[in-house]
Amino acid sequence: MKLQYPEFAENPEIRCPVVLLLDVSASMEGAPIQALNAGLASFKYDIEEDEMASLRVEVGVVTFGEEVKIIHDFSTIDHFTPPQLTTKGKTPFGEAINLGLDMLEFRKKVFRDHGIQYYRPWVFLITDGAPTDDEWPEAAKRVHEMEANNKCSFFTIAVEGADLETLEEIAPKKRPPLKLQDLKFEELFKWMSASVRRVSKHKSAGEMAMLPSVSTWAVR
Repeated sequence: MKLQYPEFAENPEIRCPVVLLLDVSASMEGAPIQALNAGLASFKYDIEEDEMASLRVEVGVVTFGEEVKIIHDFSTIDHFTPPQLTTKGKTPFGEAINLGLDMLEFRKKVFRDHGIQYYRPWVFLITDGAPTDDEWPEAAKRVHEMEANNKCSFFTIAVEGADLETLEEIAPKKRPPLKLQDLKFEELFKWMSASVRRVSKHKSAGEMAMLPSVSTWAVR
């Protein structure tokens, strides 16, 4: 029996799914987690300010630290309340990637079952550490396969202290890790919102958009 999703009757617009995989391990305590929380709030505000994007952009959030969990299932931005993240635990981001990709695959099936078109999904991994679980090689393989088949666009954002060597193995070859400059999370999320707003303007799910420069928040 097919599950019912009344939101599609109310809003049949093309969807642009965005998955945020967020590091809430102990090393993010203090200024990093405060800046991340502020960035999430700005992301919601910027998307809501754009009428078309607010109908089309869907956000799902997975956090990883003491545990890996979905803290917000997919919804359009009007139903997204930015969480106040707190820190604890290690950095099991291999498990987090697998959970986020599973979550995404399920949502895409829901779209197909209900005749909803969708743009290529975006997945963002944001971390300041190294993986503390053994799932990351499998996760990296899945990322590369999904990228190769145009099933998602995967971005790795390295906060100061991140294990760049491992992130380079996870990141698609055409999109190496981006290093966050001076905890500029708000600028990062403004770039994200500007990017997905551009994508959501297209009439066809197959169209591509030119992304803004990352120079305001990233260092090479």
